[in-house]
Order: sequence, then structure tokens, then C-alpha cells
Amino acid sequence: MGVVNSSRLHPEDDRWDSETAVIELAEPFDERAIQGLSSFSHCIVVYVFDQASWDVSRMSRHPRGNTDWPNVGIFAQRAKDRPNLLGVTVCKILAVEGSTLRLSGLDAIDGTPVVDIKPWMVEFGPRGEVCQPNWSTELMKDYW
Repeated sequence: MGVVNSSRLHPEDDRWDSETAVIELAEPFDERAIQGLSSFSHCIVVYVFDQASWDVSRMSRHPRGNTDWPNVGIFAQRAKDRPNLLGVTVCKILAVEGSTLRLSGLDAIDGTPVVDIKPWMVEFGPRGEVCQPNWSTELMKDYW
């Protein structure tokens, strides 16, 4: 349904908020498909890690190879090398121009295929208290 245009050509782990990414919609999608999206501050982008690969040996691992962090299963981390090769990110909408969406905080590299875009609605956010382990907070320190 679309493709990411970004100055980032290779996957890197940090400083994604410094990137401005553009999603160009592909036929048959046009400006009608994103009409009204500009009234939202954020959207969810679902995309394909088309340059990543899955190997069953990566079923569990230390995130980023850091042995100071626990060995955890693939579904307890957000690594790009996943069995389904799907990425999901909440991004800030900077502009909606025709059939183009300009975003901040999209952690996808140039050429990444986009499979869906959804408006972020507060009501779809977590309900109740949110908790996470300390290693994940440390890992995410410079991600955005």
C-alpha cells in the first residue's frame, strides 16, 4: 500500500526521532485513503522488515547481544529479526500532503514496504498500570 522514504539506509538501533520519514502511498491508494488523518497527532504504521531475516536460533537471546541483560524470547523483545518480519510503530504526524504522509519517529529504513496505517486513539492505549523490566528501559534510553 506504500513505501517509506527516509535518509536512513541501514537499520540502526538509536536516535529515530531525529529522522523525518515520508510514506508515499501506492496505487490504488491516493489522498482519499488518508483524508482526515491530519486531525490526529499520531498514527500507527505497520511495515515489513524486508531486509531482516529469521533464524530459529534467534528464538531467545540477549537483547542487542548485551549479556548484562537477560536472555529473553523473541516475543519479549522488539528486535527486527522476527519470525513474522512485521514492525509496528506509533509515529508523530508532521504533515499530510496529497497521498504523502510525513512522520517523525518511524523506525523503518528507506524503501521499507508499509502494509497499514491507523490513527492513534487514546482509547486503544494501555488500560491500567503499565510495567516493564529495567533492562528494557535501559535499552530504549537513546532509541528515540
